[in-house]
Amino acid sequence: MGVVILIAASTQAQNLFVSTAGSGTIYEFTPGGVQSTFASGLGYAYGLAFNSAGDLFEADADSGHFGNGTIYEFTPGGVQSTFASGLNYPYGLAFNSAGDLFETDLGNGTIYEFTPGGVQSTFASGFAALRGLAVNSAGDLFVADYGSGTIYEFTPGGAKSTFASGLAPIGLAFNSAGDLFETDWGSGNPGSGNIYEFTPSGAKSTFASGLTGPVGLAFNSAGDLFEADVIGTINEFTPGGVQSTFASGSVSTPFFLAFQGETLPVPEPSALGLLAVGAIALLVRYHGRCAYR
Repeated sequence: MGVVILIAASTQAQNLFVSTAGSGTIYEFTPGGVQSTFASGLGYAYGLAFNSAGDLFEADADSGHFGNGTIYEFTPGGVQSTFASGLNYPYGLAFNSAGDLFETDLGNGTIYEFTPGGVQSTFASGFAALRGLAVNSAGDLFVADYGSGTIYEFTPGGAKSTFASGLAPIGLAFNSAGDLFETDWGSGNPGSGNIYEFTPSGAKSTFASGLTGPVGLAFNSAGDLFEADVIGTINEFTPGGVQSTFASGSVSTPFFLAFQGETLPVPEPSALGLLAVGAIALLVRYHGRCAYR
């Protein structure tokens, strides 16, 4: 009897969700680029993040009025409810593996943490101008502080360190290899924006340059990177850095992005791994035959 062992790097088709500060709308795009409106009538729609149940959370700055900020929760079917209110100026959102939600508040320089049940606490404070968030596979929280030009790293216990400085950071996202990608505003002049890539040890390289107003970042399950540019464009980059336009002209001031499920790609098996699997398959087949002799 023969045994066949298959290894596949499967991907899940995911829809892309885009927040817009200008129109107070969350748009949804299919992988093929078909656009629809997921939610409207919001204030300044900024950060987006999915929890493990597939509910979408949105940081809403209530048309820029400090003190009236809200985090809204949407079911997969689009039913809206209030998760937290009375915030100063909520901006970035990110979940950790325990289901706790982190929020950067632009108005008071504070990072808040919410339990799945909505209990709020202060995780860290005293920042200049907070922007995006991202959590790596170890549970460390990375925070973009535009005011100080710094990306800070926090352990799950709250210990703070500087991961990178000398930047103009806005959005953050991790790929499946653990590299951190950052949208950098540059000098603020059109064409000065960049996407930088950092290895887990902090080595920096330029992934893309010449962007106008790069803000949000998100990876799909195939490992392609999507970038929201406030001029009204969503750019797509292959893992090798080849850029194309995913959407343009149909979204007013896109800010943050999130993929449905936010499933990271399964790493491709190495050549050594494939050889090992082949050897195991041969041994299983051989012993299976011997058992019937």
